[in-house]
Amino acid sequence: MSDINEAKDWALLRDPVIRAERLAEIRQKLGFIIDMDNVIFKGNSLLPGAKELVEFLDDNNKKYLFLTNASSCTPRELQNKFHILGLNVSQDHFITSAQATAYFLESQMPEGGTVYVIGEPGLCWALYEKGFYMNDHNPDYVILGETANYNFEKITKAVQLVQQGAKLIATNLDVATMDSDGNSVPSTGAFAACIELVTKTKAFSCGKPSALIMRYAQRQLGLSRSQTCIIGDRMETDIAAGISSEINSVLVLSGVTGMNDLTQFAYRPYIILDGVFQIPNDDTTNRVSNQELEEAERRVSIYYYFIFYLVITNIYFFQKASLL
Repeated sequence: MSDINEAKDWALLRDPVIRAERLAEIRQKLGFIIDMDNVIFKGNSLLPGAKELVEFLDDNNKKYLFLTNASSCTPRELQNKFHILGLNVSQDHFITSAQATAYFLESQMPEGGTVYVIGEPGLCWALYEKGFYMNDHNPDYVILGETANYNFEKITKAVQLVQQGAKLIATNLDVATMDSDGNSVPSTGAFAACIELVTKTKAFSCGKPSALIMRYAQRQLGLSRSQTCIIGDRMETDIAAGISSEINSVLVLSGVTGMNDLTQFAYRPYIILDGVFQIPNDDTTNRVSNQELEEAERRVSIYYYFIFYLVITNIYFFQKASLL
């Protein structure tokens, strides 16, 4: 059975018929959710095809978001990094795990609240934007993000606050990431696990592979699942997020996951590419008209309105029945 699965994995990469059919379908998508590190750039260098991919998306009137589990940078800072690398992308094309965390907290406490944060300014900015302020005495939440400033004192403080009743949130649960030299270093998930073990609680996370961050991205795009795809280099985050959201997933081999790693997973991507350079082409049939985008957004709006109507109707009848 493992040989059959391995053959299927390689077919997604090399079989000319499967590859051509699925790649053509990906190019026809209206919306793209794209990971950045090891997909668009590696360290301070653009990867092959990154500039051409952005040009392809712009030239064909596609909607796209660069989505990252990193929480340290604001969209403005990411825009500036792209500009330095030679990519002109506006800041509304970015969404981070810090923003997803802030969106989630807003849904839980629309009136705002207080947080104890171990993280970088990008995370604090996202939380401030949604009405959440720093408090190291009796916060509503303890928020963990990526930073090099974890230490015994801060982790102990987080443990004590959680034991006193604060809810534990992690922007993502990635246990490790890579530094600029390609070495593995502990990430947010590793420190979250430490606090979880001591407090006997479980951290809630909004980052990939959570379907929550994908919902936020889809809402920002204004498109349905079938009209969207996700491109990434990690099976356990990017591709798993696509699977859990029922969105076609594109695995690129320019980063963490290699072909030999695929046998470790019970799921597989929709297509496997050597890199994003294989996506752009000059076929004019890939172009999306403004009318098509407007119709797609209208259908999504009607769908969400219908769901809202059903929820309100069910609440009404439930309340009415409880009075009988």
